[in-house]
Amino acid sequence: MKLNSHQLARQLNEQLAPVYILCGDEPLLLGEAADLIRHACRQAGSEERQVFHVERGFDWSHLYAASQSLSLFAQQRLLELRLNGNPGDDGNKALQAYLESPPDDTTLLVTLPKLDKNALKTKWAKTLIEHANSRFVQIWPIDSQQLPDWMRQRLSNAGLQASPEALELLAERVEGNLLAAAQEIEKLKLFDQGGQIELETIRQVVADSARFDVFGLVDALLQGDAGHALRILSGLRGEGVEAPIVLWAIAREIRGLTDMAQQIERGIPSDKVFASQRPPIWDKRRPLLSQALQRHPASQWASWLRQAQLVDEQIKGLQSGSPWDTLAQIIAGAAHRGSPVLRSL
Repeated sequence: MKLNSHQLARQLNEQLAPVYILCGDEPLLLGEAADLIRHACRQAGSEERQVFHVERGFDWSHLYAASQSLSLFAQQRLLELRLNGNPGDDGNKALQAYLESPPDDTTLLVTLPKLDKNALKTKWAKTLIEHANSRFVQIWPIDSQQLPDWMRQRLSNAGLQASPEALELLAERVEGNLLAAAQEIEKLKLFDQGGQIELETIRQVVADSARFDVFGLVDALLQGDAGHALRILSGLRGEGVEAPIVLWAIAREIRGLTDMAQQIERGIPSDKVFASQRPPIWDKRRPLLSQALQRHPASQWASWLRQAQLVDEQIKGLQSGSPWDTLAQIIAGAAHRGSPVLRSL
């Protein structure tokens, strides 16, 4: 049975299910959901806990032995099974057998990384999701639009309120890093002045916890978010990332966009263009690429590709000028939906 993260808390208050499956890639949210289950188990009398890390060669008979052994210390027990993905044939059989006849005195908590659409359709995943004895909770990440509301609620739970300006700066400082956001909110509790957090408090207390990478830069470029893309570029430079690494990611993406734009202008449907790329374009990335291709013609992408060549020559000292400035010009033009607005690095 599927539950969302809000339904999980209500269900735990009503009755413990034999098996819980948590799936997701957001460490903070996944960990907090697991803590809810552990707390409910302790409330029900569980004082014994065993954790199994499933790696290559894992002996699934250990799960059966643990589930059948008698507890020496408590009436209830918690078993945790940490999977990296597909449990394989032996694991599928072991989990199926466990679900069919779970011990009365035991709760099984299975944690998994995020499962994509195809993985959710596999036999082993359906077994975990659909069985009457299981409760399957998919933990979704908090996107940039949801982050301010999430932090507002988090602050409220801590007895704090933040002005809109302070909340905006806090969101910018942590930039999607929920663990950092939770830590900073705990820190802000120490600077509480009547429960109200102002902009200056955020400036003084909260570190810039954003983590920048070239793949995030490429995604911001494709999304048409010039300001965010340039901020990531500035962050990469500040963190000591070398210009050739940034150039590699940008040039690779623009080279592909140039080729795809030229094919589309020749009348080839975009679906066929995406399917012909090597490596193949993931379904999840196709909307991003479509957005970018609709903003600019092939000739413009080819122009930015020539500018990328200039960056390479600037890095090697063959041309004058700053490679970082030229990268900023490329990114501002390719990402911006209107007239490019450059930002100082």
